[in-house]
Amino acid sequence: MIPFSPPRVDQKTIDAVTETLLSGWITTGPKTKLFEKKLAEYIGVSHVMALNSATAGLELMLRWFGVSEGDEVIIPAYTYCATANVITHCGAKVVFVDVNSDFNINVEEIKKNITKNTKVIMPVDIGGMPVDYDEIMDLVKQPEIQKLFSPSSENQEKLGRIMVLADAAHSIGAKYKGKYTGTQADASSFSFHAVKNLTTAEGGGVALNLPEPFENEDIYKFLCLFSLHGQSKDALAKTQIGGWKYDIVEAGFKCNMTDIQAAIGLVELERYEDDTLVRRREIFDMYSSKLSEYDWANVPVYEIDEKISCYHVYMLRINHASEEIRDEIIKKISEKGVSVNVHFQPVPNFSFYRNQGYDAKNYPVAYKNYEQEISLPVFYNLTNEQVNTVLEAVINSVEEVLAVNA
Repeated sequence: MIPFSPPRVDQKTIDAVTETLLSGWITTGPKTKLFEKKLAEYIGVSHVMALNSATAGLELMLRWFGVSEGDEVIIPAYTYCATANVITHCGAKVVFVDVNSDFNINVEEIKKNITKNTKVIMPVDIGGMPVDYDEIMDLVKQPEIQKLFSPSSENQEKLGRIMVLADAAHSIGAKYKGKYTGTQADASSFSFHAVKNLTTAEGGGVALNLPEPFENEDIYKFLCLFSLHGQSKDALAKTQIGGWKYDIVEAGFKCNMTDIQAAIGLVELERYEDDTLVRRREIFDMYSSKLSEYDWANVPVYEIDEKISCYHVYMLRINHASEEIRDEIIKKISEKGVSVNVHFQPVPNFSFYRNQGYDAKNYPVAYKNYEQEISLPVFYNLTNEQVNTVLEAVINSVEEVLAVNA
């Protein structure tokens, strides 16, 4: 069976983790701090806060901004549930909007849904392809939109407009107008989960890009506290002579990254641009070259003039397929020994959100994208021979099912 997205674990990874284990420093420590520094340098921002997940990064930033009951946060209907769940955790209202045919959030739909209660817009770089960042940032800075903004916290007052918090879980290494994602929004939360391009097994990181008068270093220091129960000192600081005593300055959370995770991340980051992304691009190109021969294949766009994907998810769509036909195709592909997936089910489709009155059919583009989408395997160690096996399984399965349903 060809798996969908196993992590890349080789001797370099094993040696790095072993070295960390033998060092005796396995929680947040020097490797985590080095990983943060290297990430910030790579992305092109002053500070990155490493955490246990991208989800934690989103929630910490919402809470830092003072998002709470009565507030609204706009997100695409087409995303992973974490994007919506963190808003619910804060007591705010999730405002879903429809997406474009490229899966990313529709800026016109954002504008239609902004109210005096809107505090944050959370666009999502689906599959690793950046959203229309300039259009979103221009929107929140429009005088009529800023006039509508009603701040209810010190940080909201200081920013003076809706915050743009990017769910960049998929897009580490993607580029928008020549710059890496993480440098466009006010803050961007990346994922380093096991299936992501750059993994730390579990993990995430928030790239800070708040404008003046904010000091991103101050926000970074706050997040260090907030992600560790509000302690005034982390484990590294406590190792200093007389450093055992600390204060609790916030009722914080527990979502720090460990040095074990950071050790994996440092290996992956070192070879990411010139190795990992190169191979993932080759796999994308092989898929598209062959699938473009078929009328039923709607192949993903992963490079245009101003946007370059990081090749995270190959999101194939089957033209004119219904959800039932798509599901039958997936079953046939699996029977041929190939693992595929669907990214994603629209969040309004899930019971929790349906029970709150949301309906996925109110977001027709998102729903159409979903019912036709099949994600193909993409991972570093996928061989060219295996790519051809995947293609054979997909093509044969689609044509078998379409022939029956013609």
